[in-house]
Amino acid sequence: MSFPPSNNNTQNQNQHNAIIKNPNPNNFPISSPTKKRASRWSDIWLKTNTNAKNNNPLNSMVVAMQLHSLSSSPKHPKSIPNFSIMDRTLLLSDELLLKILAKLPDSQRNSNSLVCKRWLNLQGRLVRSLKVLDWNFLLSGRLIHRFPNLNHVDLVSGSLISPRNSGICLSHRYLSMHVDSASSPSWCFGEENLLPVEVIDNGLIALAGGCPNLRRLSVIGASEMGLLSVAEECSTLQELELQRCSDNVLRGIAACANLQILKLVGNVDGLYTSVVSDIGLTILAQGCKRLVKLELSGCEGSFDGIKAIGKCCQMLEELTFCDHRMDDGWLAALSFCENLKTLRFQSCKRIDHNPGLEEYLGSCEALERLHLHKCQLRDKKSVAAMFSVGRAAKEIIIQDCWGLDNTMFSFANICRRVKLLYLEGCSMLTNEGLESVIHSWKELQSLKVVSCKNIKDSEISPELATLFTTLIDLKWRPDTKSLLPSSLAGIGMGKKGGKFFRRV
Repeated sequence: MSFPPSNNNTQNQNQHNAIIKNPNPNNFPISSPTKKRASRWSDIWLKTNTNAKNNNPLNSMVVAMQLHSLSSSPKHPKSIPNFSIMDRTLLLSDELLLKILAKLPDSQRNSNSLVCKRWLNLQGRLVRSLKVLDWNFLLSGRLIHRFPNLNHVDLVSGSLISPRNSGICLSHRYLSMHVDSASSPSWCFGEENLLPVEVIDNGLIALAGGCPNLRRLSVIGASEMGLLSVAEECSTLQELELQRCSDNVLRGIAACANLQILKLVGNVDGLYTSVVSDIGLTILAQGCKRLVKLELSGCEGSFDGIKAIGKCCQMLEELTFCDHRMDDGWLAALSFCENLKTLRFQSCKRIDHNPGLEEYLGSCEALERLHLHKCQLRDKKSVAAMFSVGRAAKEIIIQDCWGLDNTMFSFANICRRVKLLYLEGCSMLTNEGLESVIHSWKELQSLKVVSCKNIKDSEISPELATLFTTLIDLKWRPDTKSLLPSSLAGIGMGKKGGKFFRRV
């Protein structure tokens, strides 16, 4: 028995046909193919099964999975980073972070370098001065890689062979090293305590190649070839300290055209022996004509060497002699240093035993400061010639000098331009010797007397007391032992323990 089709079935069939003919009955804009999202593995699976039966359960499962993925997809596809655990300094460039680290105090540098490897490398760029203790650290290239922007390097300690774990330390004015009591019972320093010259030269070559902006260098035991490499690569080198120097080594220093500050150490009693004579001084004078400060320690020489320096180094303003071995008559050559402003003597056993006649000495007309420190002033001719050469000095400083009594100090009467006098540790000078000189200095403005035990407060004359009132700066502490009782007066101390240790 057949039934006629119902109106509902006919209407559904017509709607189905209309949907097939017009899949977009509401005229909604259809996205272009270029804006479609990327194909999923479920879409590919559906396309391969379009010819399958409609009642296939696999299709229903795939459609359900697809709908679940669409409904569970987040509105924001990109995940929001967790700033609480993220290193926010990664957002800063190296240049900006370097400026920030440079503003921090030096006490935080070690702790800042432990934060991460990036901070370690950046902190190494900020280091400008370094003292090398391990020579292999220089030869291996780690020094240049770790600190690429160095401009001051001290290689003296790294050039010494000494046990690092020893508790005995040998200290000197120029160097400090550890000493092994078992291997060196006499604790003597010799050639065996220095690295070979070839090793030191290789280190200088590596340093010069990695630090072209080097400005200050301290080294011991180098040769001419090692210093030549530094002079060629480091054109900005301005300050050099060279220990265990000799005439041959000075040929390499002469190539440093821009050198301004130079310290030469030749012979040091008990440590090492090296000779710097007039030959080396002449080579130095002809090569380094821009010198401003020169220190000669343990160097030999004579009138000719100092004259060559004065003639060639027209910009020289400060000259220091430390424990010199100069020949007699060299003091007269200082008059050729026309622009010399500071003349300093340190730890000199003698000045000049035979300076010659006074009319041939001359003087340094531009001299402003004459400093004497730990020198022996026992020879009258030497002291008189020294004050004669420095007669134009405006500032005289004498510290811990032996033999300076009233007679020796009286030779300073020739210095008429003195404005400042500083005396310390002159135990043989008395009030009479001091007054006889400073009363002739009409331009004196500052007087400082410290630890001169024979200058007494009770022996101050009325003339000296009147002079004190005219001074701009006065520091009067001739007897430091008298300061302790005066400072303890009225507090019950300094009575040999009578207050605290009573007999029962």
